[in-house]
Amino acid sequence: MRLEAVGKRYGLRQPWVVRDVSLDVPPGRLIRLEGRNGSGKSTLLRLAAGVSMPSAGRVTGRPHTGYVPERFPGAFAFSARDYLMHMGRVHGLRGALVAARVDEWLDRLGAAGYAGAPLRSLSKGMCQKVAIAQALLPRPGLLVLDEAWTGLDQAARGALDAAVAERVADGGAVMFVDHEQARLAGRISERWQLDGTGRVSVAASGGTAGAAAPDSVAVIQLSGIDRESAERLEGLPGVLSSSAGAAGAAGTVTLRVAGRESDAVLRQLLSWDGVHVVAVSAG
Repeated sequence: MRLEAVGKRYGLRQPWVVRDVSLDVPPGRLIRLEGRNGSGKSTLLRLAAGVSMPSAGRVTGRPHTGYVPERFPGAFAFSARDYLMHMGRVHGLRGALVAARVDEWLDRLGAAGYAGAPLRSLSKGMCQKVAIAQALLPRPGLLVLDEAWTGLDQAARGALDAAVAERVADGGAVMFVDHEQARLAGRISERWQLDGTGRVSVAASGGTAGAAAPDSVAVIQLSGIDRESAERLEGLPGVLSSSAGAAGAAGTVTLRVAGRESDAVLRQLLSWDGVHVVAVSAG
């Protein structure tokens, strides 16, 4: 995807919130937007996601996109599951696939117990899980997250970290804003700095395609590991240790992987039937 001289202002006589931004968003990139409040981060994310049209310039090559807004309008009469089923169909999912994806993300984010509850009755944190689930349903080529971790419990934050790592490892691009400076540290490809005048500068964060720093260690937590897959874990490149032998087939397995190999390992794990990435963190 490319932003070509993109600008945004809310009225002809209003100041430019974003101005003359020409940047590429290649596949497999993890991009963090930074700047003070009001500097235009959310506006730029909306332009990238296609939910807001630029006042100048254009966005080309946008892949299928999942977007989590800063404020999710949760006052709907839908139940959480019905809303996600509807959004899955909007994303183009059909038949049994949409139901399977909905159940997968409700479970991974810890919201399965509230699937039948009306969205308007849910807490802010639970609504946030639904907002994240709808963006992840289609396994998008571009994932845009605006303060998506806010209001989540620790387990759900870990699940979202894992989902971001999966998207990048699978060749997707992820753009995000988060108030916690350490969020996804060591995995960020670029930092886009907004200075409040509408301009954007880019600072590389090291590594390629969102890979972790060469000397880092990634900790990957997995579920659904049977005896066969436990044996296969040891043969993956860069694996430093695995708890598969101690945890048994029914337990959660912790895998420690050399940072430079973590994306390759995640790609392998995503192709294994029945295996789920629960969380990814720095070791």
